[in-house]
Amino acid sequence: MYIEQKHLSRRTVLKGMGVTVALPFLDAMVPAGTAWAKTAAGSPKVRLLCMEMVHGSAGSTAFGIKKNLWAPAGVGQTFDLGPTSLATLEPLRDYVTIVSNTDVRNAEAFALPEIGGDHFRSSAVFLTQSHPKQTQGSDVHAGTSLDQLYAQRFGQDTPIPSMQLSVENVDQAGGCVYGYSCVYTDTISWASPTQPLPMVRDPRVVFDQLFGVGATAEERRANRRADRSILDWIAEQVAQVRKELSPGDRARLNKYLDDIREIERRIQQVEARNSSGEPRDLPDAPIGVPDSFEEHVKLLFDLQVLAFASDSTRVFSFKLGRDASGRSYPESGNRTGFHNASHHGEREDRILDFAKINRYHVSLVPYLLEKLKNTPDGDTNLLENSLVLYGSPMGDSNIHNHKRVPLFLAGHAGGKLRGNLHLKAADGTPMANVMLTLLHGLGLDDLKTFGDSTAEFDLTSVPTETTESSKA
Repeated sequence: MYIEQKHLSRRTVLKGMGVTVALPFLDAMVPAGTAWAKTAAGSPKVRLLCMEMVHGSAGSTAFGIKKNLWAPAGVGQTFDLGPTSLATLEPLRDYVTIVSNTDVRNAEAFALPEIGGDHFRSSAVFLTQSHPKQTQGSDVHAGTSLDQLYAQRFGQDTPIPSMQLSVENVDQAGGCVYGYSCVYTDTISWASPTQPLPMVRDPRVVFDQLFGVGATAEERRANRRADRSILDWIAEQVAQVRKELSPGDRARLNKYLDDIREIERRIQQVEARNSSGEPRDLPDAPIGVPDSFEEHVKLLFDLQVLAFASDSTRVFSFKLGRDASGRSYPESGNRTGFHNASHHGEREDRILDFAKINRYHVSLVPYLLEKLKNTPDGDTNLLENSLVLYGSPMGDSNIHNHKRVPLFLAGHAGGKLRGNLHLKAADGTPMANVMLTLLHGLGLDDLKTFGDSTAEFDLTSVPTETTESSKA
C-alpha cells in the first residue's frame, strides 16, 4: 500500500539506459482521501483517433444503397447490421454511431484541370474538409485538420501532442500526377493549411518514440544489439514502484508492462523474419513492417492503446490505405487488387465482391475497440473516453464521386456520444457538419465553421425509427 496522503504524480516515468516508460493511470495517483472525480485527473480526457480508409465503399453505389451494403436500413436505435460492411461491430453497437448520407464536396473537382485528380487530393480533404490547391510545387495548401485542431488546443500537456501513423508506403500512388503534389496523398494530418505532417509506418519507430528508446540512433541500435527488453533496463525502478502500490494497482501495472513486453516481442519477431533472407511480399518496406496487413494494423492499434493508457498522447491519425493502391486482401475473400476492385463498373457481382473488402477492413476495428474497452481509465475505461472516427472522403469510387461517403464513430467521447445509433443525414449534408459538431464536443466551442460546414449535426437525438428509402 502507498503511504497515506502521498501519491504518485500522473507524470511519473521510469528511466534507464536511454529508456523512458510512462505509467498508466493508477489509484496511487489520486491523493489519499480525495474522490477521483474531484481531482484534475478525474475530468474526462478524451482520446481522439481518426482513421481513413480510401476508395469509398460498395454501399455508396446505387445498388449498394439498395442492398444496405454500408448503412443499415433502419435509423435510430433499432437497426440490423447484418447485411452491412459494419456487421462485425454488432457486439460493440452500444459504442457505435453511424452517420450515413453525408458528402465531401471539397474533394470534388472545382475546375477543368482538376478533373481526374480525385485520388490525389482526397486524403488531404478527409480531416481538413478543405479543397486543396492544385500544385506540384512546395506551395501546397489545404486546411488545418480536425486532429491537429484538437492537439493544438488540448494535446500540449502530454509528452507527444499527436502522432500520425500509416500502413502503406508514401509516394506509391503513381507519383505526382494530375497536377497534385505527392504530399496530398501522403498524409491526412495538417498542422496548418501549408504544413502537412509526415506519417510513420514502421511499428519499431512508433515503439521507440513512445518509450524513448535511445536518444540517438546509435543508442537505439545498442539497445537492440544487447538483445534485452526495454523493461530490463528499468527493472529496479519497477520493483520499487510496486512496493508502494495497492494490489489493484500492482495488477494494473503488471498488465501494462506485460503488454509492452508482448508488443516488443512481436516487433522483434517481425524484424527477425524480415531479415532472415526469405522472400518478402513487401520487399521495399522497412524491416519492422509486417508483410501481413492485419498483423501490421493490429500492432499499430496496440501501440495506440498503450499510448492512450499512459497518456503519452491523446491524438492519433491513422491512414489505413493509400489511394490507387493495388494491394490485395485475400483474407476478405476477394483477391482482386484494392483499386481495381473499387472500379467495379457498377456490375452487381463486382460491387458485392468490393463489399467483401470493405467488410474485412471494418472487421479489424473491433480488435481496437475491445482493447480500449478492457483498458481502465480512472473509474471507467478508455473506450468511454475515446472518440474513434472511421471514414473515407470518397463515395462511389467507380465514378470517383464524393457523395454518400462511409462514416462511423465509436466510443462515448467522455459522454458526448450515446452510441447504438444510426443517423441518416439529409441529402447534401456536408461531412464537415459532423466534424464541426465533434470539435465542439471536444471543447473547441469557439470554432464557428470547419471546412464547408453549414451547421451543426445532432449526434445524440434518436430520430423516428424508419426504414430507409435511399436515393441513388
